Amino acid sequence: MPEPTYPKDLRYHEEHGWARIDGDRATFGITWYAQNSLGEVIFYEGSEVGVAVQKDSAYAEVESVKAISNVIAPLSGEVTAVNPELGNAPERINEDPYGQGWTIMMRLSAPSEAEVLLDAAQYRKLVEGH
Repeated sequence: MPEPTYPKDLRYHEEHGWARIDGDRATFGITWYAQNSLGEVIFYEGSEVGVAVQKDSAYAEVESVKAISNVIAPLSGEVTAVNPELGNAPERINEDPYGQGWTIMMRLSAPSEAEVLLDAAQYRKLVEGH
């Protein structure tokens, strides 16, 4: 099993999502811990472009060989892009959770919400306690 990875340039939500923030824009995805816990992802359904998403609410659903799970938004905003690859290749979430496995891009409505997200060290401590 590959070693868990938690890039230091990301911010993490305690519900196992990540955000790569650039000003008032962000890219979201599912953490290494989440995809590893889910097992093989076989289906992904996400929000559409233009949809408003609220922090701490579900913006997508993933189905794996183990479970169906909601994906929780780490921040609030409007969806500006959806990863077109995940519809036909949801396994990208497992293969490259911080790269090709990204889920959506957003224009943030409240960038200050990022202040309460975890950094990589805090998130690692959270998941190693499980």
